[in-house]
Amino acid sequence: MGKFNKTGKRGMPALNTSSLPDLIFTLLFFFMIVTTMREVTLKVEFRAPAATELEKLEKKSLVTFIYVGKPTKEFRKQLGEESRIQLNDAFAEVSEVQDYVIGERASMKEVDQPNMTVSLKIDQDTKMGIVTEIKEALRRAYALKINYSSVERKD
Repeated sequence: MGKFNKTGKRGMPALNTSSLPDLIFTLLFFFMIVTTMREVTLKVEFRAPAATELEKLEKKSLVTFIYVGKPTKEFRKQLGEESRIQLNDAFAEVSEVQDYVIGERASMKEVDQPNMTVSLKIDQDTKMGIVTEIKEALRRAYALKINYSSVERKD
């Protein structure tokens, strides 16, 4: 039979941390998968108009967004109350739209370039003149697939 020592001088064993890196990498991998990065920081106020005939876009990777609306409160002192165009994270003029669309098309795969869609996210209070100028710039850039973003009308 074994002997039992009753002196009680045995200390607490060290904590086994060999599985800790596996746990850390599992959590890191989980958060990398479920987290979505915000693509564009909106600098214009955007309230989508209501519509009845809506379709969802199939491939969002083939969509290029152009935002039009009044600047947010932090930019109103610099830019005023007029509607402005936002391309990616910067304000732009109508003359820059054509180069922007050509650059976005060039960054796509050659197979996907003909399927590129330009989505116009325009505030419902924006005047039609700026929209017409944007459409003309898109026509010059041969971006002929245009989508107007809107919300569903509830009657």
